[in-house]
Amino acid sequence: MTPEYPPYEYTENGKLKGLAVNIIKRNFQEMNQPISIEVLPWARAMRFIKEGSRDAVFTAFKTPERVRFADFSKQVLIQQSVSLFVRKDSDIHYEGDLRSLSDYSLGVVRKISYGLRLDSAIMRNNFIRVEETNEGTQNFGLLLSGRVDMVASTQYGGYHILKKLGRLNEVKELPVIVQEIPSFIAFSKIRKLTDMRDRFDLAIAKLKANGEYQKIIDDYFKQ
Repeated sequence: MTPEYPPYEYTENGKLKGLAVNIIKRNFQEMNQPISIEVLPWARAMRFIKEGSRDAVFTAFKTPERVRFADFSKQVLIQQSVSLFVRKDSDIHYEGDLRSLSDYSLGVVRKISYGLRLDSAIMRNNFIRVEETNEGTQNFGLLLSGRVDMVASTQYGGYHILKKLGRLNEVKELPVIVQEIPSFIAFSKIRKLTDMRDRFDLAIAKLKANGEYQKIIDDYFKQ
């Protein structure tokens, strides 16, 4: 399973595309393992992994809660940068201390982890208000409509959404990245797929060693 999470995984004209999709397909091909990929909302995908009704989900950040019910790949699937985006005319100033943003509201996607730093700040009620949506485009809609002061997003994902909306010139990324976070594929523990996970790790390590992994990334951003 995977969510709509461009540019890593997304549906366009009925076809599943994205940087992570390309890597996943090539890696399972290397394993000689046929797969089918289902696009689902993130909260539902997490529930299915927890109850064991599906095999795996990508791209997933590793959290203490999730490791209780999911076996994460040891190899990183994709390294992601989490950033904060504000309206172009915003005077919000951020130099890396999330506590300095306590007077502002934040938009996030429901059940998405943004890494330990931001997740912890949200749990501590660091922000004056946190608004949740079901997916990234809705999240940026909160920002563009003035309903929140900032939104959290992966760097590539944020720019992809804004480009699709034709609103790149209305939003800016705050200059300091919140956190660099590795993302993985996570297999359902209840389905006892550790052998599959280990095979996945061996295959992607091979693709990284021979340069094919980096070529997939480079080719994607040349499109």
